[in-house]
Amino acid sequence: MNTKFFLILLAIFLFAMPIFAQGPAAGGASSHNGDWVALTSGFAMAIAAAGCGLGMGRAIGSATEGMARNPGAAGAIRGALILGLVLIESLALYVIVIIFVKVVP
Repeated sequence: MNTKFFLILLAIFLFAMPIFAQGPAAGGASSHNGDWVALTSGFAMAIAAAGCGLGMGRAIGSATEGMARNPGAAGAIRGALILGLVLIESLALYVIVIIFVKVVP
């Protein structure tokens, strides 16, 4: 079952590849991809910021609860919390870098 599914998926990807090889439309028609990239990059940053905010809130709440339940482990919990917050914040930073690479010429 797994092998059959993998081979079907591989065949779909191989046959879909020529679609991405098309050139620009005939007659000099220009596409407005730049407008969509700018618009979607704003939505991407909003989603990343919302996800980071929710993730950080849950992490801080859980760490605070853990420190309240076991004050002896506060140091280890604090270290894990700071590492987790850094990794969560890196999501927003990666999105900003991608936006600058794709949108800003």
